[in-house]
Amino acid sequence: MSGSGVGVVLPRDLPAEQVLPYARRADALGFDELWVVEDLGFRGGIAQAAAVLASTTRLRVGIGILPAGARNVAFAAMELGSLAELFPGRLDVGIGHGMPAWMASVGAWPGSPVTLLSEYTAALHALLHGHDVSGDGRYVRLDDVALEQPPAHVPDILLGVRGPRSLAVAGAEADGTILAEPVTPQYARVALGHVAATRPHRLVAYNLAVVDDDEAAAVTAARPALEWVGEADTAPHLAALPFAEELATLRTQCATRAEFTERMPAAWVRSLALVGSPTTIRVRLDELTAAGVTSSVLLPVGDDPLAALEDLARVL
Repeated sequence: MSGSGVGVVLPRDLPAEQVLPYARRADALGFDELWVVEDLGFRGGIAQAAAVLASTTRLRVGIGILPAGARNVAFAAMELGSLAELFPGRLDVGIGHGMPAWMASVGAWPGSPVTLLSEYTAALHALLHGHDVSGDGRYVRLDDVALEQPPAHVPDILLGVRGPRSLAVAGAEADGTILAEPVTPQYARVALGHVAATRPHRLVAYNLAVVDDDEAAAVTAARPALEWVGEADTAPHLAALPFAEELATLRTQCATRAEFTERMPAAWVRSLALVGSPTTIRVRLDELTAAGVTSSVLLPVGDDPLAALEDLARVL
């Protein structure tokens, strides 16, 4: 495999005593990146990134993602600028408008998520680059605000988004885009078309992955992790796939998520997740690279994330 970095996700529900050993092992195994998750009710993204950066020596650490509505942009810039100063060249920052239900539950879902994302990204970018920022936007209001010590190595700001309008904001305002799983080559190409970046633009793709020389066993192991695929908020991932309509029909026919995953054809599983031998998965990663993906981030599957991490490293 060539031309693309390979990263791994730090599982959001990993027991606390395993978090830093997992990160250190990912570093030792040779992964290029480790991405931490900020999902409501689990661990904070900035806190996790700080701990992982301090506990590893080489890994590039990404935060994927911070919901813009949850943090004042000036204070977010202070936190992120501090990490970038302390660990130069090792931090990537993912920003999004967040999951609607989660953000609504904490009173932070905006009337116009796209407007919030645009204003927030532009202000964060300017602050981290050392500019004095003033503005009276719909959501971001700053009056001559600046970082006293902006980082010498400014982290890349990537938007974790899905819809066409949000992807266009990523192309206009950000250094890259994060696509949540499943990311197929078809979906990557469609997303980049909406991004329409006019300068170099990173594309980070998350995918469930199971490495096993027995492909049938890998498919079986991946099935439970795909139980949510095809629900309403994942439609952008699927629209470009040749079996999108069949998948939507199957979803409506199934009474439970478990029934849906059991009835899903193996060919769909192989398309929606990276499954099989290291050689098979390397071929899939090359296909993603050819579609424009610059970082492929693997999500471990199963009850033992540390064991899964060892298996995933076989593709490196």
